[in-house]
Formats: sequence, structure tokens, C-alpha cells
Amino acid sequence: MKISLSPQLSQRSAPYLVALALGLALPQAQALEFTGYVRSGAGSADGNGSQSCFQLPGAQSKYRLGNECEQYSELDLRQDLLTLDDGSVVSVEGMAQLYNAYGHTPEFTGEHGFSRMSQAFVEWSKVPALNNGSLWAGRRYYKRNDIHISDFFYWNQSATGAGIEDFELGGLKYSYAFSRKDSLWQEDYINRHDFNVAGFKVNPGGELEFGLSYIDKPDSTDAHSGWALTAQHKQNEFLGGSNTLALQYGRGPGAGLGYTGDVTLDSDNKSYRLVEIYNWQATPRWGGQAQFVYQKDVRPDGSDQDWLSVGGRTSYAFTEQFKLVGELGHDQVDAADGTRKLSKFTVAPTWSPAGQDFWARPEIRLYYTYASWNQAAQRAASELAAGSALSDSGAFGSARHGSNFGVQVEYWW
Repeated sequence: MKISLSPQLSQRSAPYLVALALGLALPQAQALEFTGYVRSGAGSADGNGSQSCFQLPGAQSKYRLGNECEQYSELDLRQDLLTLDDGSVVSVEGMAQLYNAYGHTPEFTGEHGFSRMSQAFVEWSKVPALNNGSLWAGRRYYKRNDIHISDFFYWNQSATGAGIEDFELGGLKYSYAFSRKDSLWQEDYINRHDFNVAGFKVNPGGELEFGLSYIDKPDSTDAHSGWALTAQHKQNEFLGGSNTLALQYGRGPGAGLGYTGDVTLDSDNKSYRLVEIYNWQATPRWGGQAQFVYQKDVRPDGSDQDWLSVGGRTSYAFTEQFKLVGELGHDQVDAADGTRKLSKFTVAPTWSPAGQDFWARPEIRLYYTYASWNQAAQRAASELAAGSALSDSGAFGSARHGSNFGVQVEYWW
């Protein structure tokens, strides 16, 4: 198997790739795991040029089905280097991430794309001294909690740093991570501490987890420290499926909740969030996911904002390999300039050779997406994101509705 990466990816990631290659060459090396994710396609906006995707200004996510305007992939290799006499395992993992916007040459560089190593870390797992916990160091996806249909990572502790994960004591699992940078988009290095306690069996099939994030004050006169708390309950066997309920609160830079927020915000700046996710596979043919998100941002400068998002996706399999998939979502943002609204609907005849299940992949979809938005949404988009789908300079001009159609393949393994 040969994988070709862009020059930019190779230059930036050479040390990690060399380390991974050395690991693969070690005589003690054991199981090599290759996993990944790919989505790709092509679409048109009302027949007028490349597809233009719908996202409400101020909303932190968008409903994905028939509403993704990029080629995207993650290619991950994990290698167990050696197994020690105590049963613990030393492993190395690296992931290449490639992104390119529709309508542009897929070079994965420059204004319309990027390539990077989103993961490059070493892990010592199943350590008896940690009661089967792990030690890790590097850049990694760590304790990510998301809503699939909107790709909203509401609680995401991914970072460049090091930590102890899932140290078991008294029936609970304790984790701590120290990091300096939580994502590609965080420009400055900022000390962050994440503490987690999981495993509270509060009811049959239900489990609670708590997390605290503390952000150190950087060495700057206009910077502040901050913190965020998360409580999450996961319930199995709930109305024929499963349910997740999360409550989050943050102050100062902790108002970023799942991420390191703006360090210029002081403790008078607060954010509250409620997340509700329901997954179901009621029959072998019928499944889906529904979400409810409410977030309130309190800012002393008067820029308060409330975000509400309600929607769901469902699929029904008519045969072993053919599904009809539909998605409906509504976002609303109450801001100082008015109440912005966006509603979006997608229908997608889908071929899925992997089976009938809602989560079965790969899927190859033909889709039609229709969206409508109000004047406040158009005004905000025109000011904050000129040229975007909702703006008056975008693909749909002064109209406050529009549609996309196209084809997409999605696959994970």
C-alpha cells in the first residue's frame, strides 16, 4: 500500500513520520492498525456554480447531510511497538488530515485547503500500576464528544500535551491532561489542565462523568485565567436506543466550553450549554439521531447571544442495500442585531453496501437540500461572512432561500 501526501504535509510532519516508520521496523512490532475516514463528492447551488453550504452566523455547527462543501479525509496508523512482561503495551499513532473546499484543485494547501498531522503521539497502555490506565504524550484526539449529524464537538479535550488516562480506583476512572494547544486554530500556546472522573453508576444502564478544565492566565497584561465544568449522563436502552445529556458552564476563557476560549475575557463573561442527543435503531431497517442544543453567552459589553439548535436525521432501508435518508434542522440565534433563523431540509436516496443500519458505511448518496433564512440572518452573514450562502453576495444573491443538489460518498473503517 502506498499513500502519497502533499509536500506541505511531508515537510511539517517529517519527524513524526520518521518516528512512525522506525516503530514499524522494530522486530518487536506487533499489530498494525489502519483506520480512517473519507467523505468526497460534488454539488451545485441551484445549478449556478459550486455548492454553497448553509450555516447560520453565530451557530457553532450546521446540519451535515447534503450540506458539506469539502473533500475531507483522515488516515490513521497505529502500531504496537512492544508488549512488556506485565501485559502493558507501548504504541505509536499518527494521523494525516486532508481538507479541500469544493470547486478548487485538491492540493490540500493554501487558502482553500490544508494538510497536517492531526495526531502524532506515543501511548503506554494497560499499565498495571495505573490499574490498566494509560500514559500518553504528543498530539492526539482525546476524549472527544460530538453530535454526528451536525459534527458538533461540544466537549473536546484533544490537545498537544501529555496525560494519565483512565486510572481506575474504587470503581471510577480518573484522567488528567496537561496541554498547550488544543487545535490547529489556536494561535498562541496556553496552559490548560483537564481533569475527568467517569464511571458513576447512578441508575441501571446509566453512567455519569464529570470534567473540569482550567486555563492558566498567559503572560499578557490583558489576559485572564478561566475554567469550565461539564457533567454528562449516558443512558443505554432508552426508548429503543441510547441517550446523552450534557450540561456545561464556563467563565472567562473557559467560556469556550469544549475548547480554550478567548483569554482576553474576564470572569464576568459566562457561557451555559445544554446538549441532548438521542440515537435509535428501532428496527433493523429504521434508525436515526436527534439533537437539541441550547447555549447562552453572557458578555458584559452587551454582545450577549443565545443559540438554539433542534433537528434530526433518519434512515429507512427498503432493501438490504438501499436506504432513504432525510434530515431536518433549525438553528436560531438571538443577538444584539436581531433574531437570526435558518431552517434546512435534505432528502437523500442512498446506496449502502454495508447493510441497513443507520451507522452502516460506506454510503453513496444522491441528495437535494433546501434552506430558508430570515432577513436578520442575511444581514449578519453579509456583515460577518460576505460571499457565504446566506449573504446577499453569495450564491443565492438577495433571495432568502436556496437549494443544493449533488452526490457524496462517506466511509469510515
